[in-house]
Amino acid sequence: MLTHINEQGRAKMVDVSEKKETIRVARALAKVLMKESTLKRIKEGGIKKGDVLSVAQVAGIMAAKNTANSIPMCHPIMLSAVNINYQYLENGIKIIAEVKCAGKTGVEMEALTAVSITGLTIYDMCKAIDKEMIITDICLLEKSGGKSGHFRRKQSER
Repeated sequence: MLTHINEQGRAKMVDVSEKKETIRVARALAKVLMKESTLKRIKEGGIKKGDVLSVAQVAGIMAAKNTANSIPMCHPIMLSAVNINYQYLENGIKIIAEVKCAGKTGVEMEALTAVSITGLTIYDMCKAIDKEMIITDICLLEKSGGKSGHFRRKQSER
């Protein structure tokens, strides 16, 4: 049964008023694949628009905090933490966001939004030198808290 559909078959926001408040944590992943020369310029601070990873990190945090403004059925959530980390890959950058709150609904969409906007910001800041970048592998890695319990993506799926 889809929880976001009302009796008339139309969209609705799920009623979470009776749910128990728990600590909710979600981790999400995205990758930005790029030319070796683009990655080198990011690492060396050679992008004219500025420090790519710092700007992208702030954009991702802001996006997580504003998820409900972009995704219609998401509840506005008072987040207690948002952290975005990077790992350099041979052909790009791996983005991992962790989002946390004490609330009645999960933060999966906030974590997914954070990595998506972080990746888009990296793309925006580097598109002048590499229009072939690819944002890929956006997925939920892990979530905990709430009635549905703990979820962790299998290692082979990362």
